[in-house]
Amino acid sequence: MSCSSSKEQEKHITEIPPEMVLIPSGTFTMGGRSDQAYADEFPQHQVKVSAFLMDETEVTNAQFKAFVEATGYVTTAERAVDWEELKKQLPSGTPKPADSLLAGGSLIFEKTNKPVELNDVSQWWVWTIGANWRQPEGPHSDIEQKMNHPVVHVSWEDANAYAKWAGKRLPTEAEWEWASMGGLENAKYPWGDEPVESAYEKANFWQGVFPFQNHKLDGFDASAPVKSFPPNGYGLYDMAGNVWEWCIDKYDVRSYTVNANSGLLENPSGSEEYYDPREPHTPKHVIRGGSFLCNDSYCSGYRTSRRMSSSRDSGFNHTGFRCARSL
Repeated sequence: MSCSSSKEQEKHITEIPPEMVLIPSGTFTMGGRSDQAYADEFPQHQVKVSAFLMDETEVTNAQFKAFVEATGYVTTAERAVDWEELKKQLPSGTPKPADSLLAGGSLIFEKTNKPVELNDVSQWWVWTIGANWRQPEGPHSDIEQKMNHPVVHVSWEDANAYAKWAGKRLPTEAEWEWASMGGLENAKYPWGDEPVESAYEKANFWQGVFPFQNHKLDGFDASAPVKSFPPNGYGLYDMAGNVWEWCIDKYDVRSYTVNANSGLLENPSGSEEYYDPREPHTPKHVIRGGSFLCNDSYCSGYRTSRRMSSSRDSGFNHTGFRCARSL
């Protein structure tokens, strides 16, 4: 991995915007780098990324509130579900639910009351009408004491709307992985290779038996205020844990195979197609970085190479975003 060759771009920068940091250019090996890696993290392939700017933290409730107040934007979770769009993602012939079930809402995590098999996410995700960025735990919650927490329950479309308003964009998956390592070579985690079992002071993630018991060794049961944990080598906070972060790329389980056969890739922006064989009719985008729910027994999402995906119109109380800007 090389951090050199960014001077041509960097020398034109006279001022870095507040709350952003400069990520230098470099070439690295993208993809799975541990025995925990999943199939879609392979094959490894060579990527060159140009220097760019990235938000030092996830977008906070305070920042998103300023956007909504300036534009009147209504998030996906605050709108009634569009059945004509939803049924395109479902098996043919799926009956339409009652209109009352199509009211605006989002998915909220709820602990189970005992250890469970981890092959059925419906055991801990609950569709909650009235859950949205303003009411992250449902209709009777608010964000008054959480203005410095990451905004959640934002869809990929919501994140893009904010980024456009802010004069920014979402990062590519390659940019995100490169930035997450903070200048370390082939780092397994944003803090390096220290085992996650002893790294509870490095990031907000789940310690204990997921999704039943969280020992909260890191001090948090759910999201944490941004900057609660040390930054990585580039000055980026929460590149592991806290909340998952949207990337611009379409999720295509085949994309790394294509990339590996293409030689050195410069500034890749992902596949031109959506493809997830588990949900072939659902357009998904890449999410990165893990969340307060991540645990080695379940997703190990805090690894720098870990890829996950979510439908572009979905929101969860463990998913947010940060922005980037080209130079």
